[in-house]
Amino acid sequence: MPESRGGGAAPDTVPGRAAPETLLGFDFGMRRIGVAIGNTLTGDARPLAIVEAVPVDRRFERIAALLRDWQPQRLVVGRPLDEDGSATETTRLSDRFANQLNGRFGLPVERVDERFSSREAQAIIASAGGRAEDDDGVAAAVILSQYLDGRRRRPDADPAHETPTR
Repeated sequence: MPESRGGGAAPDTVPGRAAPETLLGFDFGMRRIGVAIGNTLTGDARPLAIVEAVPVDRRFERIAALLRDWQPQRLVVGRPLDEDGSATETTRLSDRFANQLNGRFGLPVERVDERFSSREAQAIIASAGGRAEDDDGVAAAVILSQYLDGRRRRPDADPAHETPTR
């Protein structure tokens, strides 16, 4: 098991600016859930793990272990929408997963429109000569990067750039 890397939020050195946060990002899928790690200080995100989606109890045991190891202050879940922006059955299941994360672990959960993140992940993997089955973790990193990019573009805004679960 990797050593703990999260740590609590650092003291704020700039008045009025939020302390840096460690974040875990999730690309929800019916079979597998990609997980990425990132932080608001550097704005970087990288693939961390792939969690089997079933059985559900084991899914949450694995996620709990990642939360213990990395100690994030916030979670980010991709919200899969149709190309036209409409909700689908997968959107509903992803929203349910986000609500379950919040309910089980008590951390704020942000949701990010993840349209085209899988295509972007596949392009990243192809350009690096990787394997297509690695796309879940890379897609989670793309989703988390989108969230972090949104924060950078709106530095005075609330950190929730999509739909928060509180």
